[in-house]
Amino acid sequence: MAISSKPAQQFVPIKEIRDGIVVLKNGEMRMVLLASSINFALKSSDEQIAIIYQFQNFLNSLDFSVQFFIESRRLDIRPYLATLSERLGQETNEMMRIQIKEYIDFVRKFTDSASIMQKTFFIIVPYAGFAPAAQDAMRGLLSKKPARGASAVSSEAFEEASSQLEQRANIVRQGLARTGVRVVPLGTEEVTELYYKIFNPSDTEKSIG
Repeated sequence: MAISSKPAQQFVPIKEIRDGIVVLKNGEMRMVLLASSINFALKSSDEQIAIIYQFQNFLNSLDFSVQFFIESRRLDIRPYLATLSERLGQETNEMMRIQIKEYIDFVRKFTDSASIMQKTFFIIVPYAGFAPAAQDAMRGLLSKKPARGASAVSSEAFEEASSQLEQRANIVRQGLARTGVRVVPLGTEEVTELYYKIFNPSDTEKSIG
């Protein structure tokens, strides 16, 4: 059986991440937005209906596609336990020390027996509306040997795409704000970390386990 010798990077569709914008190998771009959550179950019936109505209006107002992505990962409780242990070392009241120690033991046993998941919500905003000439120039810039004169044109194309993505992000931000959901764009380091976790899930599990 033939085994591919291609490096793993060739199977990742991302060419680079610049100014918080994901540039794909085909020249398309993506902006990743982090969205807050709301406790829908605790809302009154009227509030739930209003949220659903506003979300419906938001979806109907879009003239471009968006992708909703939910990252569900096992909650790393170790920083919290470390804070409690530090508090335990500073506590002088014996009764409080006993209570803190028992609470630490309870949290540790509970998290070991039950998988507590942490959910993070993202919205991916795409842009692929380059004119053919500008798109060719962008691909030339992203290639190892860009064509002569392509760099300046591609920079203009990148700025145009950045502007379009920002406008789309504002539309998403304003539309979801009416439902009580806050949205912020991720920076370069945050996007890089997110995609690293997606493509290397085993590393994340090792760090938590």
